[in-house]
Amino acid sequence: MRLLVTGGAGFIGSNFVHYALEQHPDWEIVNLDKLTYAGNPANVADLDGHPRHRFVKGDICDREVVEQCVRGAEVIVNFAAESHIDRSIANASDFLMTDVYGVYVLLEAARKLATQRLVHISTVEVYGEAGESPPDEEGPLRPKSPYAASKAGGDRLAYSYFTTYKTPVVIVRCVNNYGPYQYPEKVIPLFVTNAMEGEPLPLYGTGRNTREWVAVLDHCRAIDLLVTAEGVEGEAFNVGSGVELSVWDIAQRVLEHLGQPRSLARLVEDRLGHVQRIALNWRKIRERLGWEPQIDIDAGLRDTMEWYRQHESWWRPLKSGEYRRFYEQQYAERLGQQEEKR
Repeated sequence: MRLLVTGGAGFIGSNFVHYALEQHPDWEIVNLDKLTYAGNPANVADLDGHPRHRFVKGDICDREVVEQCVRGAEVIVNFAAESHIDRSIANASDFLMTDVYGVYVLLEAARKLATQRLVHISTVEVYGEAGESPPDEEGPLRPKSPYAASKAGGDRLAYSYFTTYKTPVVIVRCVNNYGPYQYPEKVIPLFVTNAMEGEPLPLYGTGRNTREWVAVLDHCRAIDLLVTAEGVEGEAFNVGSGVELSVWDIAQRVLEHLGQPRSLARLVEDRLGHVQRIALNWRKIRERLGWEPQIDIDAGLRDTMEWYRQHESWWRPLKSGEYRRFYEQQYAERLGQQEEKR
């Protein structure tokens, strides 16, 4: 089977590409990635020359490139997205283009070329606040950031192509992922790499906002099932773990593991529209497909922290240039304000 994987040089996408090639010797993958700041060629450098992997640099908003890549593919798995909430708050335009218009371009190509399935990777963020009862797949979508709203738009656009044109789409909404190859602006690699450098770990607000966490490899296993599962077209599936940790919990685990003082954890001015609790009811995928997470949170976080500790050559070049400008814009003033209060 031939798959088109979009965003396959990003965090979750590159993990899925490696997983799929290892688990399915009969799968071929065309990997389409624009290689923006978070799309890293190093994430798939070990696949150079792989007989079942072909990399194409291109944008999912480019109809010509997308059609060329979709032609001959039986399944599309769409990871391509602008994905950082803070960046969407600063400037939402790229998010609307990639997360909505780019999805439209993929859907049009899938419809035109009669693709057998399009697995669209959405996000838990489309639900907004979990409240006391984490939402199931029928829960209302109440996105709280421009990023979440753009993902909700792509999510519902995909569904509309199923109801209107019978385009065989499947939608995946997963909780926060952790694992290797995650760009260091995201909270776990940010905390790990900052701690290794003796730099502060910035925690928004009280640091008590909670997130449900799942290992990226477990997410890949769920997507793998949905690529071939029967009778799932037009449906959404939540993917979770049942394990919730606050940002403060994560910071303390990182500092303890790396032998750094607790004083490096610094509370800073809160993010606009900050979601207090992210969690999901994921009973449906467990009961319908038998999927459950396999990676224990304690072991998974330890392995993740060790991966970043052992792969400094991967992340150090990333924490310069564009990343450094964004980091200073996002945190320098906030951390400075905290220093003045100390």
